[in-house]
Amino acid sequence: MDTAVASLGVARLGLVDYAAALELQNAMVAARLRDEIGDTLLLLEHPHVYTLGRGADASYILDALPSVPIYRVSRGGQVTYHGPGQLIGYPVVKLSGARRDVSRYLRKLELALIGALREFGIEGSRRDGMTGVWAGPRKIGSIGVGIRRWVTLHGFALNVTTDLAYFDAIVPCGIEDCRMTSVAALGHPQVTVADFADAIERSFAQVFEYDRVIRVTPEELKEKGRVVEERKTDSFQTH
Repeated sequence: MDTAVASLGVARLGLVDYAAALELQNAMVAARLRDEIGDTLLLLEHPHVYTLGRGADASYILDALPSVPIYRVSRGGQVTYHGPGQLIGYPVVKLSGARRDVSRYLRKLELALIGALREFGIEGSRRDGMTGVWAGPRKIGSIGVGIRRWVTLHGFALNVTTDLAYFDAIVPCGIEDCRMTSVAALGHPQVTVADFADAIERSFAQVFEYDRVIRVTPEELKEKGRVVEERKTDSFQTH
């Protein structure tokens, strides 16, 4: 069992443009490497966007709408969709000691999602040889991470009230015949993204063994240390 890490900062950012969130993550990773900030979990939503992992096959994008941007980024994994109604989690955490194990980190992310789903009576599960979380035969949570000198970025996406039609334009996670589902589609339309964020905050802290959670406002993220450089603050906007 890991020794408890002192605290986890959690920032609820609302709807954030993908490029701005990526810039924020990069700045936070640099600050975490300098120990100017502690471990932080960013919870947010994105406007409609498709993303490709660093080695992803672009042919898995079948029929994307011209109005939906596409980004190729430094995470693992294939293609996925992000959009309103989907909870995005970007942990910026330093992996040290026994925590320096990428597979172990991925499995713990899955456990955190499974624990949060259980709060709403949904039984999440893993699949051998695959990364992510399923509910019955359909996938509900996707995971793709990056690690820079043992500090993590990117993370997970859990469908809460997501418009699942946007997944029809891609081969989700590069898995043929993969069908997606959501908390709402599984009979819980009353559950909001904010509700699920509450649950994931609790589950993430428990699985990763933090002894306390500290809420961090978007304004504090901008002001804390040199997380967001002065010339970049105008590009980080929440909606």
